Amino acid sequence: FAFIGELALNGDLRAVKGVLPIALKLKEEGIKNLILPEENGKEAGLVDGLNVYGFKNLKEIIEFLNGDLKKDSVKVDLKSIFNGKHSSGIDFKEIKGQSLVKRALEIGASGFHNILMIGSPGSGKSMMAKALPTILPPLSFDEAIETTKIHSVAGILKDFIVKERPFISAHHTASDISIIGGGNIPKPGLISLAHNGVFFMDELPEFKRNVLEVLRQPLEDRKVVISRASGMYEFPAKFQLVAAANPCPCGYRNDPKKSCRCTPREIKRYMGKISGPLLDRIDINVWVNPVPPEELSKYDEGESSDKIRERVIKAVEIQKKRFKDLPINFNSEMTPSMISKFVKLDSKAENSLNMYARKYNLTARSYHRILKLSRTIADLDGSKNVKLKHILEAINFKLSEESLLN
Repeated sequence: FAFIGELALNGDLRAVKGVLPIALKLKEEGIKNLILPEENGKEAGLVDGLNVYGFKNLKEIIEFLNGDLKKDSVKVDLKSIFNGKHSSGIDFKEIKGQSLVKRALEIGASGFHNILMIGSPGSGKSMMAKALPTILPPLSFDEAIETTKIHSVAGILKDFIVKERPFISAHHTASDISIIGGGNIPKPGLISLAHNGVFFMDELPEFKRNVLEVLRQPLEDRKVVISRASGMYEFPAKFQLVAAANPCPCGYRNDPKKSCRCTPREIKRYMGKISGPLLDRIDINVWVNPVPPEELSKYDEGESSDKIRERVIKAVEIQKKRFKDLPINFNSEMTPSMISKFVKLDSKAENSLNMYARKYNLTARSYHRILKLSRTIADLDGSKNVKLKHILEAINFKLSEESLLN
């Protein structure tokens, strides 16, 4: 038997955090039975092959061990947990216009691609980001366990398991430690809490430069490594970055109704806060234009989140089959060798990509990100090979950063 919990002075058992990773370790060490507070029972019950018994107080435990109290081990019905329903939130059908942005979000959700939206205040950037969870694919059981472990250790677990992909927002005043994690006893930061989900940064250029720069390595490695005198700490951080920004300090550059008051120098300094290496790690760049009043007054509904999510799930299923023998789930995670194997371009697509690569002097990272993005677009299209139209759409979204920032 193993015992976990906090004991009150009156003998009551109190719930503790971090139970799931402890229970998994106990199973790994060959422990068969676990006694813990009743409130932690279902969380530990997720571990198959471990007999979990939850109790209210010390008296019940003694009676159980003496054979005077019968108690069944905790059983968790996994089928009832993952019912396939999406998160409650803003339905895409409630959002008027913005067809290009909706398309960008659909592609991003399908392949776990990073997205940057730029537009004037009130154009709908934050609303579009908050609608994204309604089209995200459901968590697999393994992903749910990974995410639950992190939330349990951080003490923010609301239920015994995380059932939906996290959506974590950061305020532009956030410190680098709060975002990547740290402290004397290192704790997971916001990007680790967003593991297997979305990390949303509104007003991206308003973040401190050092905060933006610490994102570069986790975006590449999908983990955070913190070094302390007591040792090295590693936290998972596989998240989809979704960022929003105004196009200039006043916010109205290229706005059809309001005039921009910023000088070219001010605009360059403002957008220059988003460094080239960070932009390199963004797959999709899209301009969010204000919706015309005549569009807002229309009563016809757009496509619902459920409809879009159906296409997203189909594309994700294609990726699951593709990567079934590999340690990745999404196209955005492919290494260069995987890209060579799984992204087959026809001659027109290859010639077009190479032409744009020379014209814009693309880095190897940007080149590979275009290929990964085109693979997702082809999956949404149900196409085995990447065709010219897929590569052109990917190029358009990736290279839009030129017009967005300059």
